Amino acid sequence: MIELSTPVKYVKRVGDRVAAELAKRGVETVEDLLYHLPFRYEDRLNPMPIRNLQAGTMASVIGEVRGSVVLYTKRMPLFEMTVGQGLDTVKCVWFHGSYLRDTFKAGQMVALYGRLEASRSSAGKFKMLQPQFEILPDHAGPEAEFASLEVGRIVPVYESLGGTTTRGAKLSSKWLRRVIWGILQDMEEAKADSSAPLRNGNANLETLPAGLLERLKFPDRLAALRAVHFPEAGTPMAELMGARTPGHRRLIFEELFYLELGLELKRRRLREREGTAFATGPGVRDALKQVLPFHPTAAQKRVLGEIVDAMRRPHPMRRLLQGDVGSGKTIVAMQAALVAMENGYQAAMMAPTEILATQHYLSARKLLGDAVSPRTGRPYRVTLLTGSLDDAAKREARGRIFRGETDLAIGTHALIEDKVDFANLGLVIVDEQHRFGVQQRFRLMKKPGALDPDVLVMTATPIPRTLAMTLYGDLDVSVIDELPPGRTPIVTRRTTEERAEDVWGFVKKQVAEGRQAYIVYPVIEGARDDQPELDFPRDEKEEAEKKEEGKGKKGRAKAAKSVALFAPKPALRSATEMYEELRSGALTGLRLGLLHGRLSADEKDVVMRRFQRGEIDVLIATTVIEVGVDVPNASVMVIEHAERFGLAQMHQLRGRVGRGAAKSYCILMTGGRVSDEAEARLNAMVSTQNGFELAEMDLQLRGPGEFFGTRQAGMPEFRVANLLRDRAVLELAKAEAERFVSQVDLTISQGERAAVWERLKVQWQRKYGLVEA
Repeated sequence: MIELSTPVKYVKRVGDRVAAELAKRGVETVEDLLYHLPFRYEDRLNPMPIRNLQAGTMASVIGEVRGSVVLYTKRMPLFEMTVGQGLDTVKCVWFHGSYLRDTFKAGQMVALYGRLEASRSSAGKFKMLQPQFEILPDHAGPEAEFASLEVGRIVPVYESLGGTTTRGAKLSSKWLRRVIWGILQDMEEAKADSSAPLRNGNANLETLPAGLLERLKFPDRLAALRAVHFPEAGTPMAELMGARTPGHRRLIFEELFYLELGLELKRRRLREREGTAFATGPGVRDALKQVLPFHPTAAQKRVLGEIVDAMRRPHPMRRLLQGDVGSGKTIVAMQAALVAMENGYQAAMMAPTEILATQHYLSARKLLGDAVSPRTGRPYRVTLLTGSLDDAAKREARGRIFRGETDLAIGTHALIEDKVDFANLGLVIVDEQHRFGVQQRFRLMKKPGALDPDVLVMTATPIPRTLAMTLYGDLDVSVIDELPPGRTPIVTRRTTEERAEDVWGFVKKQVAEGRQAYIVYPVIEGARDDQPELDFPRDEKEEAEKKEEGKGKKGRAKAAKSVALFAPKPALRSATEMYEELRSGALTGLRLGLLHGRLSADEKDVVMRRFQRGEIDVLIATTVIEVGVDVPNASVMVIEHAERFGLAQMHQLRGRVGRGAAKSYCILMTGGRVSDEAEARLNAMVSTQNGFELAEMDLQLRGPGEFFGTRQAGMPEFRVANLLRDRAVLELAKAEAERFVSQVDLTISQGERAAVWERLKVQWQRKYGLVEA
C-alpha cells in the first residue's frame, strides 16, 4: 500500500535509478513528490483559438503540426514549425533548434506555451519564440490511458526535476503527471478502505484536526492535494495561478500553522524556564542617568521601558530591537547592559565585523568613560575580543572575561569560540543579527557560566512583519520608530556617470564649507571575485540562469545565449582605482582616505579615527562603512554604480550622513545599462527615507531568501508557502497556533492534539529545530 512515507523507488514508473536521481533534488518519499506542486496551469479544456490571440501576451495553444524545417543562418540554426487550427496557423521558432529536427511529425497534436509576437510571415499573424511544448498522446495509441491527463482538462505544469527515466526520457511534466496521478489514485483507494486514526505514515494521513478544518472551511489533505495537482473543470485560472484555491490555501496554511505552532511553543517554554530577575532599584536608575542622552526620543524611552520590564521578569528575555539607521539603538542596548552590570552580571555584545565591533567598543568606552558604578564605586571595565588580536592579547582578554574582571565584553564571532568562558553572563546583545546565523546566537547564549542569559537582538535593517514573524518568531519585538531630534532629512538625487564632474564639483564645494564626504564603490579592486563583504543584486544573466534552473543543460545553454543579446556592461570602477584617480584628478588638493574590507583591523581603525577627527575630507570606501561609522560632520554620500547595490544596502549607506545639523545629500550615480529591477530600487530610494517602507519594497523586489543579501541561516525554506504572496494566511496561521496552544477550541479532541504535537516533534524539529525534543 502506498503511504506518504513510502520511498519513491517503490512507486510505479520510478524504480531505483530514477529514485537516485530524485534524491539528489531532495525528493525521497511519496510525500516529497506530492509536494512538488505545479508552478502554473494550462487550460486545455477550452484552449484559446489562434484567431483570438494577441501579440505581447503569454498564451497556451493546442494545434496540429503542419510542418517543420531547420533554417541555417549566419548566426545560428533556427528550427521553425507551423501549428494550425483549421485555417488559422501560428509559427514557432527555436534558436539553435536543430536538436528538434526529429521531434515532431506532421499530424501530431501539440500543446504550446509562450509569448506571442506579431509576424509578417505567410505562415500566420503570430509567432512564438522558444515556446515550451508537449506532444499530446494519440487517443487510439499505446498512451491512450493518459490522454485525459493531457487534454480536455486544466493541466498542471511542473518544474523539471532533472534526470531521465530508464528509457532515457526526461522527468518532464508529462512524466510527473502520470506518476502523481497514479499515487493519488492508489491513496484514494486506500483511504476508502481505511478507517485508521490520524497517525504518521498512514495513507489516510490528516495533519490538521477535523474541527479546525471545518471552522476554516478547508478540504482534507488528500482532497487538497488532488485539487492542486488536477483541478476540476471550472476552477478559476486566476485562483490557480495565484495559489488562492481552497486546496492551495489549505496546504499553505498547514505549513505555516506548524511553523507558527513551533514558534509559539518555543515562546511559552521559554517563559517557563528560570532566568534572572534583574532588580531596577535606585542604584540602577543612578547608573542609567549617567549615560542618558540629553534629549531621548519618546520611542527610545518606550523601548527601554519594554526591555527593562522584560529583564525584571524571572524568565529569560528574548527580544528583537528594530530601529532605522541613526535611531539610537546602541544607546538603548548600552542602558540594558548597565541594568545587568549593576546586578553583578556580565554583558556581551557580538557584532558581525571587526570594524563594527571596534566602533561599539570605542562608543562604549566614550559613553562609560566618566561613569562610575553605584554598586562597586569604580569605572566599568570594557574588553574587546576580535579575531585579529595577537595570541597574547586574546589570552589576556579571555582571562579577564573568565575571571570576572570584565563587565562588558564586545567582539566578533571570536566571542563564541570554545576557549571563551564567562564568569557570570547575564545579557547577550547581538548586533545586525541577520549577518550571523540562528545557531551562532544560541552558541553565545549557551556559554559556560551562562545560565539562560537575557538576549537582545538588534538590527538596523527594518524587517517587514511577515519576515519578523518567521525569522524572529520566537522573539518579542521592540521598535524605535522615531529619529532623534536634530536629524535633518537627506536630499537624495539620481544622476549618471556622464555628470561625474558636476558631482565632484559639488563634493569640493561641501568640503570647502567645512563638511566631509563618502564615496562608495561596489568592489575593492578589479573584478568582483573574492570580495565576500559585497551584496550584489543578481544581474540579467543571473536572472536568466535562475529562471532556467532545473531545466537541464540545454535550458541553461539557452539562458546563456539569451543574455548574450544584452549589451555588455562597462567595467566596474573600484575603490582602489578611483582613490588614485580622484586623488590625482578631480579631487586633487583634498585629503582622501581609503577604507575597505581587506585592510587589517588596525589599519581600518586608523583610517576611521582620522576621518572622525576631520583629518580626512573624503573617504573612498566599499560597503565596509555600511554600518558602524558615525561622523556627524559628513554631509555627502556618493554611491557609484548604485544600480549594483541592494535597496537595504543603499539605505544603510545613506544613513551614514544626516547625523549632524547640516543639510545632507545622497547622490546615486549609475553607469551603463540600468535594469528594470534596479530602476525600481533607485526610484524607491529617491521617493522615501522610511526604512520600513523600503524594506517592504526590497522584500517585494528580491524575495525572502535574498532579502538580507546572503541567504539567512535558519530561514525556513517552504515547500508551498510564499511569504510575499501568503501574508494573510500567515497571520491566520499565527492566530490559530496561539489558539491551539491555549486549548480554547473544544472541537479538537485530545487524540487530535496528541497527533499534532507528535507531528510537530518528529517532522518539524528535524526540519527547523523549532521544538526541543
